[in-house]
This record gives sequence, C-alpha cells and structure tokens, in this order.
Amino acid sequence: MDVSQAKIAKMKHINLSFSACGFLGIYHLGVASALCKHGKRFLKVVKAFAGASAGSLVATVLLTAPEKIEECNEFTYKFAAEIRKQYVGAITPGYDFMARLREGIETILPSNAHETAENRLHVSITNTKSRENYLISHFSSREDLIKVLLASSFIPLYAGLKAVEYKGEKWVDGGLTNGLPVLPMGRTVTISPFSGRLDICPEDKGHLDLYINISNQDIMLSVANLVRINQALFPPSQRRLKTLHQNGFHDATKFLLKENWFE
Repeated sequence: MDVSQAKIAKMKHINLSFSACGFLGIYHLGVASALCKHGKRFLKVVKAFAGASAGSLVATVLLTAPEKIEECNEFTYKFAAEIRKQYVGAITPGYDFMARLREGIETILPSNAHETAENRLHVSITNTKSRENYLISHFSSREDLIKVLLASSFIPLYAGLKAVEYKGEKWVDGGLTNGLPVLPMGRTVTISPFSGRLDICPEDKGHLDLYINISNQDIMLSVANLVRINQALFPPSQRRLKTLHQNGFHDATKFLLKENWFE
C-alpha cells in the first residue's frame, strides 16, 4: 500500500462542498474538471457532495453527470454573455433569469439524477418565512431536485420577484444563510472562488491577514475579493471567465498534489 492509498484508507469519510458564488461558478467547474482528470481515486472515496447556489449546481453535476462538465462550461459562457448584453444585467425588465437557468439544468441533468443524488447531495436553501437554512438531501423525483436547485440559486430581486415554491413553501438562495455547507460526518473539503481559509481557493498574496465570515465562508478582506463579489453578479468577459476556470483547475490540482491524491 503506497502513501496515498494509506491516506485514503485513513480518510474513511470525505465530503466535498462548493460555495455560493454566482457566475464565479465557472471556477468550481475548473475544480470539477481537475478532480475528474487528476483525482479519480479521490472522487471514489467522496461520500457526500454539498453546495449552495451556483456551488450546488456544480456539486450536482459532478455527482450525477461528470461527463457533462464541458457542456456546463459552454452553458455558463453563453448565459454570462446573455446577461452582459442586457441593459442592466439579470435585473433587466422582461429578462427571465430563472427560466434560462432552468433550461440549462433541464438539458444537463440525466433522467435518474435524483436517484444518484439521494442522500449523497446536500443542497442549501433558505425558507422565506422563518429565514432558516435547510440542507435538502432527499429528492423524490427529478423535478423535485430541479426545484431545490432553483431555490438554492434564487437571489431575491436579482433573479426575480417570486421565490421558488417547493413542498408548499417558498424558498430562496441557500447562500444567504449557509453559503458553504460543512457536513457533520467526516472531513468536508471546502471549495470557493474567494480567497480565504478554505481547502481549494485562490491565494491573494501580500495582504493583511484579515478575514470576514460571510454566510459560513471565511474569506480574506482583499481588493481582489471585492472584485470577485462584483463579478459573481455581473459576469466579466468570456476571456476572464476562462481564466477563472483555469484558476480553479490549477488550485484543485495543487490541493491533490499537497494531499498525495494526484494521479
């Protein structure tokens, strides 16, 4: 048994959690690509996948349809280009952000996605009435799963005025109450396009070591992070999005090397 196998044997329970991040979800897709290419053994030992907002979408694809990651990249670039063309982005009157997102999810998710996701996928959503966070891991149908993913991605006003209905209640973005779910069992490997105290994330050099906790994400107080927050809602150019994708790939590769999981 080599070092990496011994490490895997010791790490009986690993989870992957992808943070809320809007259009910076392209970074998550870069991470997912690297894990599929250089971390196949690592993915085999991952017990559960979790996420909020855009992070929940990438977690779902990585678990239920990893072969569709390239298709997700293309959808993200097109979706971002569409938003950039709107007069005031996603909030432009007449533009239906949620309908466009649903279209993408419908195209990408396989018919049995809810079965694969059952008890292995944990999606963060926020109840509009109680303002409490819920992690949903039971999906009775594919439509059920789609509704939960749409709820997790619904930023009030930005994505529309009507919250997502699911099980007779109204729900909005999980990123508002728990933007980076950490599961109670085992080790949760945390992934975020914001620089901070996380397992896989960009490293902002030469800054004061000041952190702020935003919805369960410990992120660094840096100019670069302020720029990223803006880019999450107002997508940058395709060239910049492709760079973010490469950064995600690079940071995930670095993580696999550091933990002796790289193949």
